[in-house]
Amino acid sequence: MQPIVAIVADTREFDNEDWHCVPDQYMDALSKVAKVLPIFIPALGDFVDHASLLDRVDGVMLTGSKANVHPSYFGVEPDSRYEPYDLRRDATSLLLVTACIDKGVPLLALCRGIQELNVALGGSLRPLIHEEPDRLDHRAADVLDRDKQFEINQDVTAREGGCIAEILGPEFRTNSLHSQALDHVSPRLQVEATASDGTVEAVSVRDAKSFAIGVQWHPEYWAETDSASRAIFEAFGHAVRAHQGSR
Repeated sequence: MQPIVAIVADTREFDNEDWHCVPDQYMDALSKVAKVLPIFIPALGDFVDHASLLDRVDGVMLTGSKANVHPSYFGVEPDSRYEPYDLRRDATSLLLVTACIDKGVPLLALCRGIQELNVALGGSLRPLIHEEPDRLDHRAADVLDRDKQFEINQDVTAREGGCIAEILGPEFRTNSLHSQALDHVSPRLQVEATASDGTVEAVSVRDAKSFAIGVQWHPEYWAETDSASRAIFEAFGHAVRAHQGSR
């Protein structure tokens, strides 16, 4: 049977209607590189029966988004500079993270996803790291050209002997498109890679029963053409098929 990976949808407003949606680049990376079938999980908060859902899927992926995790989840006062938010996605994905890890379902968390992973496990975020001294500007270039926005231009160093080093090697380059970043890292997470300014770029779940990795960059955009981006999705796809075979 074709492996199935669940993705929590964003909520957006188009033409005065509310939509649940996921950008196409994530669909392509999962279907063409990881070789799995993605399905959308609507952002319905605690209406979603996580145990029942995880009995039916072989993996979970948390995508990036223009919306940030709401500061109330990690003890910071809300500020208009930290917007936009997506409270319905927060209410859905943060609960799904812990259920997914507890059940041993493979999890890949990208950009906003790594932030959700950290917050769900008790960690916190720094809302605007580009305003801090000695920090790089990790935001996307302010251009319309999507290839330029997602340009691979940041050096990252992996933890020696860690899972990211095993997949990508000790040093590699990524594409960085974020203003929030991990601050206090959950004790349940192992830092697997950092940028030159110390920003956490990848983590793994210490007590995970299966693949459970978060990365701060966007491997989905170049998954078909960049070897490092492809390797992330190939490793996830392998873990998903292994989990499917064990059920």
